Amino acid sequence: RDEFGAESFERPVLVPRPEGGWRLYLSCATPDSKHWWIEAVDADEPAGLEHGTRTVVLPGSDEVAVKDPVVLVDESGWRMWVCVHPLTEPGHEDRMTTAFATSTDGLAWDWHGTVLAPTAGTWDQRGTRVTAVLSEEPLVVLYDGRARAEDNWHEVTGVARSTDGRHLVAEDLPLVRSPYSDGALRYVAAVPLPDGGTRFYFEAARPDGAHDLMTSVVAG
Repeated sequence: RDEFGAESFERPVLVPRPEGGWRLYLSCATPDSKHWWIEAVDADEPAGLEHGTRTVVLPGSDEVAVKDPVVLVDESGWRMWVCVHPLTEPGHEDRMTTAFATSTDGLAWDWHGTVLAPTAGTWDQRGTRVTAVLSEEPLVVLYDGRARAEDNWHEVTGVARSTDGRHLVAEDLPLVRSPYSDGALRYVAAVPLPDGGTRFYFEAARPDGAHDLMTSVVAG
């Protein structure tokens, strides 16, 4: 934290670069502020990331904080879904939407604006944060949502789908939540398995109110 000048870090993303080597994206909190920025660290091997090459890829601004990116890369380029918190209304910085950005190198990003926003009067009316991309054709994602500011840190998970390949709409499906305590089940990550299945990692509430990191496998 001292080296980055950050108060804390959240949900990093480790990506193998197409040309070789590794890139770590970090969500960095500005001290004494609700502001966040996203920084990348590059190295030839994971062990080298401690002293890797640093680049601020999304600085945020006085009006928005940016954090918790989901990053994919292939021969067509880099894609990022990023959580955006508005900073213009003190006391309401917990609100969140998801924006989309693209890049040719994963460092300089073209911003394409909001692709998933809360829906008034529903379970996600306070915030929508994409956490995992299940498929891109069609585009289907898992996302965190909450209805109230009091539900911050206690989000549950829903599914959203796109009809135009970019903008997402919540699916009318049962929410995924913990059966315990506040019901929190959030920050889902999806890892494709060689046999066609998927391993999910997620944070979930346990009976005493604490949260565990858990995993489950869905067969292909």
